[in-house]
Amino acid sequence: MKTDAAPAPPAAALPVRVPLVTQPMGIFASLGAARRNVLSIIPELATRQPMVSGRTGKRWHMVMDPGALRRVLLENVDNYPKSLVTKNLLKPAIGNSMFIAEGAEWRWQRRAAAPVFSHRNVMNLAPIMTAAAERSAARIAAAGPRAVDVAEDMVRTTFDVIADVTFSGDGSFDSGAVHGAIDAYIAEAGKISLFDILGLPDWVPRPGRIMSGAAMKQMKRIADEAVEARRKRGPQGVPDLLDLLLDGEDPETKRRMNTAELRDNLLTFIVAGHETTALTLGWSLYLCAFDQRVQDKARAEIRRVCGDGPATGKDVVNLPYIRMIVDEALRLYPPAAMVSRSAVAEDTLCGRQIRRGDTVIVPIYALHRHHQLWENPDAFHPERFETRKDMERYAYLPFGDGPRICIGASFAVQEAVIILATLLNSFRFTPVKGRDPDPVMILTLRPEGGVWLQAQPV
Repeated sequence: MKTDAAPAPPAAALPVRVPLVTQPMGIFASLGAARRNVLSIIPELATRQPMVSGRTGKRWHMVMDPGALRRVLLENVDNYPKSLVTKNLLKPAIGNSMFIAEGAEWRWQRRAAAPVFSHRNVMNLAPIMTAAAERSAARIAAAGPRAVDVAEDMVRTTFDVIADVTFSGDGSFDSGAVHGAIDAYIAEAGKISLFDILGLPDWVPRPGRIMSGAAMKQMKRIADEAVEARRKRGPQGVPDLLDLLLDGEDPETKRRMNTAELRDNLLTFIVAGHETTALTLGWSLYLCAFDQRVQDKARAEIRRVCGDGPATGKDVVNLPYIRMIVDEALRLYPPAAMVSRSAVAEDTLCGRQIRRGDTVIVPIYALHRHHQLWENPDAFHPERFETRKDMERYAYLPFGDGPRICIGASFAVQEAVIILATLLNSFRFTPVKGRDPDPVMILTLRPEGGVWLQAQPV
């Protein structure tokens, strides 16, 4: 069932999108395309059919059917662990954290960390988000009449948030060095290599990862020192993420995380907790500048709730239209726009046999633009989320689903609503002619070239 009856705009009025494949591609063409933009290997058919299969070195299946996705992510989840490609790309940076771990190792970490992201704890961190939003507004205002790359500023803003909520800004953690190491790793090692496409084991050297190894070691050393310093110091004031993780315990096994486990999970939260939210905000601002009607409607809601001030944690529940904009940005430009799993046993999806060792790809970018699931799927229409309860659950997966749904989803949504509302309450954003962003995915779906907007105080 389609989720909305959005009015169909002319093609020229659609926001930027990735051109999908209309002709079959061989392995080397696929490799070249994937190194430039992973999403460029998605066939156009994936936005119109429930499943597309093929072979590029090994058998693969792209799945867009909500019922089949429910089976992969929930009902038969143990049969579909994260793929070797995913683990090869991320394990050097975040070790065996809960993002990569499987089975019992994943379960105990998840149970120990779940209370960290309780509603109360997330709300306690809201003032940090509001303060970061106000600093962003001040920087944009200081730029004067010049165009601003809001995508770049959102990366800075969300990294400020994650550094403060993780380490309370206590000086024990060189956030700049960690941020630089993460960027260096993604730039040098995050691109899919031929070895990954072919499924070669992790011990086969990848040149890019060898080059970035020193940065990774330095980043982990910095994080280890920060964890040990906090163990000795203990919490002060409102507990931050590190305090909460240090206090975390698996209620079933009573196991607590050691320094390496804490470090790997903290680095996972830092990587996932700032870039993905920054991307959501950058794309949200692009879309608001793209459609002034949406921006005007959003600003009217913000003024009713927040007056002339910044948004706070308690305001979030009263800003449903801002949440709809965030949700629609996540639909059109999901940060994790493609994920993959490896089948460990035979199964059937959409009436098709899945063999042991097959790669099952969830092209979330195509799922979110599927013509059988969404009306006018390439259009920007936040109002489609007014009827969220009628929406096919597995048609919308910005945070995944099932037991491995993103543990920090509520944190990310709260942060995005607070920052977006604060900025829209301060400025009218308009696009810069000829500077449209280009949606490109390596590890995440980034606006290549930046999101350049004019910001006029309101």
